[in-house]
Amino acid sequence: MNNSSLLTEISLGFESFSTSSIALSDEHINQAIELSHPLQDESRKWFTYLNALALFGFESWLEERGDDFTVNRENCSIFHPEVANTIEAVCNLYVNQFKVCLVTVGSLSDEIVSIPQAVLDLPEYAAQLYVLVEVQEELETVVVSRFISYPDLIAAKNKANLEPDLDWTYQVPLHWFEPEIDQLILYFRCLETTAISLPETPSRKTLLSTQQAQLKTILPQLSTQNSQSTPQLWNLLNWEQGIAIFTNPDLLRWVYQVQNTTDLEPEMSQSEFIQTQNNYLSDLLTLLGKPAMNLGRWLHDELDNLATEFSWVLIPEFSTATGMRSLRWASEEFEAIVGELNRKGEEIPTQAKAGSRDLQLAETTLRLYALTWELESDTVREWKLLLILGTPSQMSLPHQVRLRVSDATGILVEKGLNPDDDYSYIFTAVIGSLDEKFIVTASLGSEIQETLPPFGFNPES
Repeated sequence: MNNSSLLTEISLGFESFSTSSIALSDEHINQAIELSHPLQDESRKWFTYLNALALFGFESWLEERGDDFTVNRENCSIFHPEVANTIEAVCNLYVNQFKVCLVTVGSLSDEIVSIPQAVLDLPEYAAQLYVLVEVQEELETVVVSRFISYPDLIAAKNKANLEPDLDWTYQVPLHWFEPEIDQLILYFRCLETTAISLPETPSRKTLLSTQQAQLKTILPQLSTQNSQSTPQLWNLLNWEQGIAIFTNPDLLRWVYQVQNTTDLEPEMSQSEFIQTQNNYLSDLLTLLGKPAMNLGRWLHDELDNLATEFSWVLIPEFSTATGMRSLRWASEEFEAIVGELNRKGEEIPTQAKAGSRDLQLAETTLRLYALTWELESDTVREWKLLLILGTPSQMSLPHQVRLRVSDATGILVEKGLNPDDDYSYIFTAVIGSLDEKFIVTASLGSEIQETLPPFGFNPES
């Protein structure tokens, strides 16, 4: 029995509601303005505003029809600006556990509805039910007009051999949608969510690694560069590259930040901001697309295959002649550095383990030391990574040398030698949960740099 037959049986005696306009309150309008305000591109600002009105109107429409509808906004795209910035629909909304996508239209007179390709072709955004919401912005009203289920929409699309346009949208005939909107209420009240199946989300593990080089070159073109209009993703990327962006929240966040950040630090110029975002993009793509070294193995005096491949060397620890354990290391150079850090207040516990690796930046040979240990905590397990960048000969670092550490959220620290310090190395420390990874880059000027494989920490692996 198909969905239509089932609903025909259970619709007997159901009170019908006419399709009428839902008035938008001042609170709705003000909240929609607030949600769209951070977007700098005028067209994105406008469709986000309309989508927000569509959501609020749809919720009011449900409220008028009863108190037995549970709306879950937690993952709704309107409240996740990185998604609202790129997908012109209200997706990842749940009503009575049905996954719903609201498609906003200004008027139904054109007989054609534009639906983003992402909400049909990507399981991450596909919905069980697609609902057309006509936003009459000048009248401050909305009309919930028609709907279609995912299986019916896909079947009609395949039968018509409908292909997406170059702007990653499908132009869908209006008559494909069910005009009896009361049937949607029946779905929410009477149909089991399992009656409308969605495709499973495939593994995306290799997708980003295959697109990494191209994305690193293309994505910086999305920067606003003081413009009120920025390129759409479809202007620059093919669909496979677009999938890599849409299905990765961290990359979506980067796109949003680079297109919409206006509040720069007082000492940062627009060009410096763009360079910082490009550095972060490079780090992020490496972090997401490359395997990580497991520094947790160091606690067992072991290197994993990746650390061995990249010529990391563990620094052995030994005890003093009195038998009391102390932070003494086989490397006199490293011992001196650790001692100096201790004197400056950097506490390094006895269970810490360390390794080193030499880097070659042009004619300059550098040595990077990494210390790691698990922090003591009764709640969240965390680990610490302490990095020291110097030279094998203990000569002073060139003043252009910098050390950068990033995670999935951004650049955590970027520093060079402090002229006020009396030591000839750069050190920094970061802390993360056991599932967090860090990416480390040493650079000499703006053109010469080396980014190491990501650092992870899993003592049990």
